[in-house]
Amino acid sequence: MSVKKNTKTKGKSEAKKPGFLKWLLILWGGFFLSIFLLFGLFVLISNGYLGKMPSFEELENPESSQASLIFADDGRLLGSYFIENRSDVDFRDLSPNLVNALIATEDIRFYQHPGIDFKAMGRVLVGVITGSLKGGGSTITQQLAKLLFTEEPGSSLLRVKQKLNEWVIAVKLEKSYSKEEIIAMYLNKYDFINNADGIQTAARVYFGTTPDSLTLTQSATLVGMLQNSSLYNPFRRPELVTQRRNVVLGQMYRNDFIDEITYDSAIVQPLALNVNKQGHDQGLASYFREYLRGYLTDWASENLKPDGTPYNLYRDGLRIYTTVNYDMQVYAEAAVKEHLGKDLQPSFYRHWKGYTNGPFDFENDAVQEIQKILNTAKKRSERYRLMKKAGYSNDSIDIAFKTPTPMTLFSWNGDIDTVLTPMDSIRYYKGILQAGLMSVQPQTGQVKAYVGGIDYRYFKYDHVTQAKRQVGSTFKPIVYSLAMQEGNMSPCSKMANVQPMIRLPDGTFWKPKNSNSKFEGSEVTLKWALANSINWISAQLIDKYNPAAVVKMARNLGITSYIPPLHAIALGTPDISLYEMVGAMSTFANKGVHMKPIFITRIEDKNGNVLERFTPESNEAMSEETAYLMLSLMKGVVESGTGVRLKYTYGFTNPIAGKTGTTQNQSDGWFMGITPKLMTGVWVGAEDRSVHFRTITEGQGANMALPIWALFMKAVYADKKIDLYQGDFEKPLKPLSVEIDCDVYDAQHRKKIFEKTSDF
Repeated sequence: MSVKKNTKTKGKSEAKKPGFLKWLLILWGGFFLSIFLLFGLFVLISNGYLGKMPSFEELENPESSQASLIFADDGRLLGSYFIENRSDVDFRDLSPNLVNALIATEDIRFYQHPGIDFKAMGRVLVGVITGSLKGGGSTITQQLAKLLFTEEPGSSLLRVKQKLNEWVIAVKLEKSYSKEEIIAMYLNKYDFINNADGIQTAARVYFGTTPDSLTLTQSATLVGMLQNSSLYNPFRRPELVTQRRNVVLGQMYRNDFIDEITYDSAIVQPLALNVNKQGHDQGLASYFREYLRGYLTDWASENLKPDGTPYNLYRDGLRIYTTVNYDMQVYAEAAVKEHLGKDLQPSFYRHWKGYTNGPFDFENDAVQEIQKILNTAKKRSERYRLMKKAGYSNDSIDIAFKTPTPMTLFSWNGDIDTVLTPMDSIRYYKGILQAGLMSVQPQTGQVKAYVGGIDYRYFKYDHVTQAKRQVGSTFKPIVYSLAMQEGNMSPCSKMANVQPMIRLPDGTFWKPKNSNSKFEGSEVTLKWALANSINWISAQLIDKYNPAAVVKMARNLGITSYIPPLHAIALGTPDISLYEMVGAMSTFANKGVHMKPIFITRIEDKNGNVLERFTPESNEAMSEETAYLMLSLMKGVVESGTGVRLKYTYGFTNPIAGKTGTTQNQSDGWFMGITPKLMTGVWVGAEDRSVHFRTITEGQGANMALPIWALFMKAVYADKKIDLYQGDFEKPLKPLSVEIDCDVYDAQHRKKIFEKTSDF
């Protein structure tokens, strides 16, 4: 019995053996087949058979649009030109807080895996099966691969294919780059929204700092945004962002990057944003940056990269180093805001309060003339242009401009959200006073401050280089310079303050008027005449030296605008830009050598290679003695003339040469202020010349423009970092051929007269 039983058992065992082996072979065969298929799949993916794969060159140099950066003269950032506002940084420029937060939150085994974290993938698989999925399995390298080389899928099947592509690309990235480079690339590429592309811009936009200076909480905030920057938007959902930040801090604590005390302290801190919104029409020196944009776009199109293609200002990460001084620019913009916002604009509103047609000043047909101005402005508006382009009829456009519409208006007290008709908004803006300021170093031609207007978001017109306005009496020093150079005259030379009757080439007579009646009929010095802006003396001088000679002198001083060779130009009738006038007047402080104002010192590529350096054009406009005599003349404007409030109101005691300017009907107010090391010009007026103060007291350049110069220079002189020279102008080495001390000059003149009479 037992033998038979054993025989039967043995037979069953032998019968099972082939089946077991069969299944074992199938199991191992399936395993190796899976490995083979997986390997084959990776080969196919790697060679681009399942979608485009980046080449070796693309992996070594992944395409990334980089903003071109504009720097002040001390290296501080003024702004950027961008499609993506991105500037790459190296790993060494990243705060350890940032790196630790990133690894703790996104990829704790980053330094152990080869681009794919199989352990994390296993956790994801188990989570999917059990329904307890917490967190994803993508590594930092895979996330970088997705940002660089893969597109958003349109279906679940394509998402699987994309994931496989990411794996292959991630492995290739790990072979091409170090771990540190991958971290830097990922943070450089990520879009933190709000025009903050990449970590460098994000640090500046949200916290006003640089990536190497990010604190623990700042780093945790930015890393928290990596999950979904649109959801975790600090500007829109600060509470949610704070919660997410604390999750990141918790991950850092759990993974031993910070201790419990640090964690407890950090999670109770406020978000503490230091908002620095980035945009083409926001930030410091917006008008200056816009002016440069036109020049740099042309420069880029005319200069080729090593591959033979033109540079792209918005993608190639150029580094533009400008002449502008960051602090001076801040002071200049603040001076414009303080004078116009706190004083002049409120005064202008009070001045016109109760006047039906205000602030327009027309003696005849006021309603019709105002309507013409408003209709012209309507046709120049962006709303009109877009409606016209869309095919709307004129009647439809007229209705739209008369329909109340929600809008935001500019005011010096902050933006106003209101409902107005577009035509009413046009009229509102016509009453806003505008301003321009430019400051230049006379010896180098370098522009140190540039304020083209009051707010580029609302007013795109640049009053430094774009606008040309009547210059008024600021043109008179050009006329006087001929008397100094050609007439061997002194600031102390005297002329009769009488109204000239000048016969013009067409046979008519020109009889200019004075703005005041002081010392009419008496002899006055040229210094007093210029200081008090006496038209009769200027008219006599231009008649003596002829208008063509004055135009030639203006050309020598760098003024390129059209100037008719007429006697009336002596009173400042030409339309000239502030840029030209500042360049011309700075010649006096540079010993007669005109330096064409420049804005850029050099342009570099994104790797720091210098592409071009810039130096100013120069020419000798007048002799050194003539320039010095002109400074002596113009110092009288501040000592006892139309610019005297610089001494008595603002307390300046250092030597200043200057010239005020006021045009017909007070439409334009100017002030040109010259110190030995800085020349600054200011213009103030409305967009339309029919909008102005009705009285000379309020509308003169000394009231409209001079205070901006004073506020600006007060701040500059007070800044010890700038340390601007406050001494006197340097005398020529060669002795002057004329006497400039008027007491001595008068004594010498009396002596000569006595000697002549003694001969008889």
